[in-house]
Amino acid sequence: MICTSLQNKTYGQILEILEDPTVEMAEIRLDLCPLSDEEIEELFSESDTPLIATCRLDGCASPEDATHRLYLAIASGARFADLEIEAPAQVSKDFQHLCRKNGTEIIRSYHNFDDTPDIGVLQMALARCFRYGADIAKVVTTCHSAEDAARIESLYSVVLEGVDSLQGRLVAFGMGEAGRDTRMECLRRGAPFTYACRTEEEATAPGQWSVAEMYGTLYGGRQPYRAEGRTMPASKSFAQRAILAAALAEGTSHLGGYSPCGDSEAALALAGALGAKVRKEGSTLAITGIGARCRQLQPGTVDTGESGLLTRLTIPVLAAVGDGSFTVTGRGTLLRRPLSGAADIMAAFGVLLASEAEGAGKEVRIPATVKGHLIPGTAEVPGQGGSQLISGLLMALPLCDKDSLLRVSEPKSIPYMYITLDVLRHFGIQTRSEMEGDAEMLEADDWSACTGINFKVRGRQHYRAADFDIEGDWSAAANLLVAGAVFGSAELVGMDTKSLQADLTIIDILVEAGAVVSQLEEGTVCVRKAPLEAFQQDLNNAPDLFPIVAVLAAFCAGESRIAGVGRLATKESNRAEAILQMLLQMGVEARVEGDELVVWGESLAARLLGGRLLKGGDYTSRHDHRMVMALKVASLGAESPIIIDDEACVGKSFPDFRL
Repeated sequence: MICTSLQNKTYGQILEILEDPTVEMAEIRLDLCPLSDEEIEELFSESDTPLIATCRLDGCASPEDATHRLYLAIASGARFADLEIEAPAQVSKDFQHLCRKNGTEIIRSYHNFDDTPDIGVLQMALARCFRYGADIAKVVTTCHSAEDAARIESLYSVVLEGVDSLQGRLVAFGMGEAGRDTRMECLRRGAPFTYACRTEEEATAPGQWSVAEMYGTLYGGRQPYRAEGRTMPASKSFAQRAILAAALAEGTSHLGGYSPCGDSEAALALAGALGAKVRKEGSTLAITGIGARCRQLQPGTVDTGESGLLTRLTIPVLAAVGDGSFTVTGRGTLLRRPLSGAADIMAAFGVLLASEAEGAGKEVRIPATVKGHLIPGTAEVPGQGGSQLISGLLMALPLCDKDSLLRVSEPKSIPYMYITLDVLRHFGIQTRSEMEGDAEMLEADDWSACTGINFKVRGRQHYRAADFDIEGDWSAAANLLVAGAVFGSAELVGMDTKSLQADLTIIDILVEAGAVVSQLEEGTVCVRKAPLEAFQQDLNNAPDLFPIVAVLAAFCAGESRIAGVGRLATKESNRAEAILQMLLQMGVEARVEGDELVVWGESLAARLLGGRLLKGGDYTSRHDHRMVMALKVASLGAESPIIIDDEACVGKSFPDFRL
């Protein structure tokens, strides 16, 4: 990225400059800009542009004035703060403490305005930067020759003890005409950003680039990505649960905010097949339910389309309200996906689940036959295989004639179980839950450390009609948010930032990677690009994010690790295999280690300058809607068009998907 250095500017002038789309980030020279305390606070607290707060100690009336201005910017929300390594020890200590407290990334800088010393001196300066707390080291010298320029660039090959990688953590270049090219070369070698002056007239030293010249050289005719005021489709996780609940309820339910997709339409078709009356009134569904009771229906054969969730909800629900024998069928990728562990879980409640086709293998596949009535009681089921069948049990057991205790051991996709409970609450169904884990888990509310959940389900309950709006889909939103974080900006409206959806964790991932994320008003979420760095994330509870998070990792400097690979084998495709093949075909260094996908990423600037954009060509989606969306986002950073063999499958969740 290009950082525009601003000095001798008033508050109003700075705000005007930050509106320029070529200003990706800015350094505010607090020692040279006449800003009041109030203006510093407003600038650093309200700007969505990543800002570096710099205040040279010798550039103010006194060192105390300099530290006051710098510390005020940090406390107000500066993304980065720069302090030279020659600063007094106490100032350095206080600076580091304040930055850590406020989440400001630390830049420790070394400048030599006379020459470029030998490599030993440069390495010592670099080591001091990290020893004094640097997240990013800045080493700038004065170059008088090509040899000087080569020497400053050689720092990118240095191996430092205690520093895993300099990728994304070093900005090293030379001042002077001889060092001019190093200001751009540093980006190719992995610098998170470089510096430019606002205009040629404002250059303060030989060799400086203007932001316009540098922007044109780096991006050429490539336009930044912009998504403004975009509305996401209804969450199919909420929609399918709510549609089935409304079909089971007494009375007419009204579900607002509905948008059609393949899986949700399959749920509506199933509701109609069960006897519910469905009307679409714009974006609102009016569903008159059947007032389901235990063992009331004769379902015969039911079709769940291509939806794994709908299938796993339907099996226990119809085993509770049906006559004890029915068949579940479907189409497309659903027919190839095993219902892993489903037979054992249903057997714990007295139901026999088997593949209809002979020789289908050990795991049950659709079409499948279901025999027996759901018997309430106490049972322990494994949670490693996911939450969908457990959600089906949570919807079915309240309809039985006795109470039940359902214990889930080693649960995964926990948020989806609580989405089920939230939907049930709307329809008058009450279920208690207790999580198991250590004190640290309970204090931090960290679901990944949960070892078990006990659901206490009261029987003889009845679904009652409900009116509520279906949330926007965070799994769909993740694709546009990643596109904005890497390639420009994105603004999405109508999103619930307090949602139970597991895929809301994309916000945490983007923040950890370094993107600028903000909420302008209720339901409006914005993201814009910033220097992106490698991250570590556990997606066991949000496996649907895996494809797009893998694409994000390809543009984050350094080695990212994404856990949860074991959850991917039985999705619409074998997603672990599909994602790894996609990355390798694109030229991204990636591998699977145990349960982790390891991705070595580079910034967009490094890929542009190094000729390492993602490789275009023919790609397969494996008929997986989430792979299509990930490939579309990846295409924004490809050297040539990415051609996808099956894009139509995106209709399963997001028929109107576009970037």
